[in-house]
Amino acid sequence: MSTVAAPRRPRLWLPQHVQVTPAAAEQPHTAEILRRLEAAGVEDVRVLGSNRLVGLSDGSEREVYARAKATLAVVVAPASVLKPQPIPPSADWKIDLARGCPAHCQYCYLAGSLQGPPVTRVYANLDDVLAGIGTHAGRGSVTSGTEARGHEGTTFELSCYTDPLGLEHLTGALGTAIERVGAGRYGDDVSLRFTTKFDAVDDLLALPHGRRTRMRVSVNADEVAGRFEGGTAGVPERLAALRRMAVAGYRVGLTVAPIMPLADWRSSYGRLLDDVATTLDGVPDLDLTVEAITHRFTPGSKEVLLGWYPRTRLEMDEEQRTAKRNKFGGVKHVYPREVMAEMRSWFTAAIAERLPGAPLLYWT
Repeated sequence: MSTVAAPRRPRLWLPQHVQVTPAAAEQPHTAEILRRLEAAGVEDVRVLGSNRLVGLSDGSEREVYARAKATLAVVVAPASVLKPQPIPPSADWKIDLARGCPAHCQYCYLAGSLQGPPVTRVYANLDDVLAGIGTHAGRGSVTSGTEARGHEGTTFELSCYTDPLGLEHLTGALGTAIERVGAGRYGDDVSLRFTTKFDAVDDLLALPHGRRTRMRVSVNADEVAGRFEGGTAGVPERLAALRRMAVAGYRVGLTVAPIMPLADWRSSYGRLLDDVATTLDGVPDLDLTVEAITHRFTPGSKEVLLGWYPRTRLEMDEEQRTAKRNKFGGVKHVYPREVMAEMRSWFTAAIAERLPGAPLLYWT
């Protein structure tokens, strides 16, 4: 069995500014959010006069970015957010506890999907948000009723538009969802999934999760994580948190993303998978899965990211990519077919060799 060092103090994000809309102030869960903000020492908490956030778009693009990333907004999730939407290939449905993320990843996938300044919005009407789990239990086509993943039940992804663990110390929403699903509040055949680049799992370890939540850590080669993932826990800390969750009985997983064909990518990703194997060695009743996502970008996300990170060394050269179009006419720039095939073949074999028993759920 491997010897794992005692966990370091987890990385916690603290907003410099908090805006609370009047509608959110009326929600019962807001009192818990405000209690946690006070306990964390956040002083600039402002209840607005209307339900519109203020002062986020003033100044240059860099100033707007910096201010928004330092701001937490407590709002009410609109009706469009409350209805779960399909989210293949990860899960049957997505449930949004928040929108926006406190991290500073230079390849951020939210850059092309969220409108306006990148402020982090957490939803105060938590009961309404989680109610979608009950209404959609037993439905879906990714895991629900399938032969390969039917044992997971109807699955609900919590990290489509946010990193819920990065906000948990300020909201408690993730823990509430885990407890309710673990207790069977929304049925016995549902489960939650979330992925994270943070490591503050202490408050989740003793929850009665009923083995109905899969916590995945987003991991990458050192060259990618060290250069492009600002404001996050280090990969060793994420893996240590993954082990602690697995020991506590949670189902766990890896989200290897975004995979990039580095100069020596086989060695780099091989070391990563070896580190995972060492970290999880000896965990009893381990249930581990792997998801693999290659780097891609759209014209819109490239423009936004270059505005946020004008000095980035992230490769976003259309000449080195293949344009992939969806049925709505949108364009996504992915790696050429031969590069994708080579990486997929290597990862499939390397995962089977280094992490036997851990299925590769999908490659994209």
